[in-house]
Amino acid sequence: MEEETEVASSHFNRIYYAARDGMAITLVAILNESEPEQRDKLVSQKVLQEDGQCCSPLIVAARYGHNKVVKILLEKFNLDLEQEGRVKFDGYIIEGASALWCAAGDGHLDVVKTLVKAGANVNHPTKTNSTPVRAACFDGRLDIVKYLTDHSADIHIANKQNNTCLMIAAYKGHLDIVSFLLENGADPNEKAQCGETALHFAAECGHCNIIMELLNHGAKMSKNNKNMTPLITAAERAGAEVVECLIEHEDVSIEDKIDAYELLGASFANDKGHYCLQKSYTYLHKAMILRFSDPDNIIKKTISEPIAAYENWRESDTLERLEFIRNNQNALHMESLAIRERILGQQNPEVTHSIIYRGAVFADNARFDRCIDLWLHALHLQQMNNTSISKDLLRFAQVFSQMIHVGIELKFSQVLSVLEASVNELAKNKKKLAEPDADDCSDQSVYDGIESNITITLYILTILTKLMTLKEKNHDEVHIRKAHHLVQNLCALKLVLKDGQTLLHLAVNAETPVDDFHTNDVCKFPCAATTKLLIQCGADVNAMDNERNTPLHIIVQYEKPISDFMTLHSIILDLIDGGAHMDTVNSQGETPVDAAATGVAKIILRTQTKLSLKCMAAKVVKDYNLSYTGNVPRSLESFIELHGPGLNQG
Repeated sequence: MEEETEVASSHFNRIYYAARDGMAITLVAILNESEPEQRDKLVSQKVLQEDGQCCSPLIVAARYGHNKVVKILLEKFNLDLEQEGRVKFDGYIIEGASALWCAAGDGHLDVVKTLVKAGANVNHPTKTNSTPVRAACFDGRLDIVKYLTDHSADIHIANKQNNTCLMIAAYKGHLDIVSFLLENGADPNEKAQCGETALHFAAECGHCNIIMELLNHGAKMSKNNKNMTPLITAAERAGAEVVECLIEHEDVSIEDKIDAYELLGASFANDKGHYCLQKSYTYLHKAMILRFSDPDNIIKKTISEPIAAYENWRESDTLERLEFIRNNQNALHMESLAIRERILGQQNPEVTHSIIYRGAVFADNARFDRCIDLWLHALHLQQMNNTSISKDLLRFAQVFSQMIHVGIELKFSQVLSVLEASVNELAKNKKKLAEPDADDCSDQSVYDGIESNITITLYILTILTKLMTLKEKNHDEVHIRKAHHLVQNLCALKLVLKDGQTLLHLAVNAETPVDDFHTNDVCKFPCAATTKLLIQCGADVNAMDNERNTPLHIIVQYEKPISDFMTLHSIILDLIDGGAHMDTVNSQGETPVDAAATGVAKIILRTQTKLSLKCMAAKVVKDYNLSYTGNVPRSLESFIELHGPGLNQG
């Protein structure tokens, strides 16, 4: 039986790769070697590739445009034309893709014709409800769009985000397809779940020709879920050409024009890809002129309260004041940040991009105080709007490390603010994992987010311990208590990596990865101070990873027992003082003494040997596989389990 399976597997792999590579003659020859009753089964099986793609010979042949192979498979075998696979397009995994969807998405018109003539469903959707005609719209293939439409493809079917064929064509900049869809009844004012229309997507990407086509077919200036019109969307992206294209639209009031010019000017002052202070001032000046264009109806600014992160800057409210700051770069930068926050609103996730960029510029110029003020403000806005802050946490770890490394004062309160944000983010991650939202994310993406955030939080903890060590006498008791409270909350979450490592495992592990952009100048593991802080705040010293290794098992494998003796010695003692069991057995049957990589570690362990009668009894129970579940108090069951991986049954 095993031999038959291996032969079939060998045949299948050869069939699959012959189909993928377009080797029609080879494919036929291999199939002729197979038993007749096996052939249909062989050509219908799917292969899982290393990159996650999983599809049959028909799907992979269609994907790569091998029409001759597709014809042979259809003519000679009884295949399911609607069989689905998992494919990767533009870096995205597409679940539930049919052969026709793949051919349309990769622009193979001849294969599309072959499949349609064979009876393929022209509206077969993927798991996200993307149809073959939508895939062709994305790829910009008008010929395929026309052919599919001529054969009953429905251009009105939207995907799960209610994103239509017209929207994707407008976003990608395919004018010919946009025109075709509009002429065939596509609604230019239909909204996606985010509230955006095709006009928003075209404005976002700067496609003026498509904007004009949409306007000619009745597109309206509606607002999306972020309260942004296409005009404001273009201004936020520093799309001057699009702004000028839209600003004379009949739906645009003079107040709208002022907002658009002010936001456009503000965006030029704080956008990495479009930075130009001259353009920034030009559009800010245009807006101010408009405000005073009618002496009988002056449109005054409603100026927001000053924001500390922007140096408590108050926006210019007259032409004279704006002209006064014309040559003051910092003033224009702060003016622009204040304008963006006022027009977009604090709830708009787009508002933080410019704040982060301006902070990064300050950091590059060693103005770390200004950088941190801005980044903390951005962090506050993101937390207020419940958006992910993983990337922001890493930025803080990097800049904090850089400051410590070069000897620049870092405020304890600032690190505490970031640590608090880290703990809150991890709590949100844990809740999301327990209550997943199928439309929001996959379990895998949440796991990846938790893994990243756990590691970054460890960096923040380590940075905190550096400050506590450097300036412990100068710290406010309130700050110290808050630090311990936050770490206690962190430990209470009991989060682990996929391999079962806790924060304490990571703190004592020389293999713990460290970001190499400044962070590794300060954060090095194992770290005795971080370990001590975690133990003090309730970290489980006997927690086991997937290999049943406790933190004590990990630290005794440290291979720098001489050059870094104090770290090794301190961590071992702190773990044991914290209640670590020296007779705990990992999956290899090793105690920490058995697992020790050096004689030094063994000597330290043996000097601390305090084997209790309770431990000895537990070890006997495990060594002899004695039944204990239900026969001892429940509080003792987990204790006994620490002492070996043997049977645990009543």
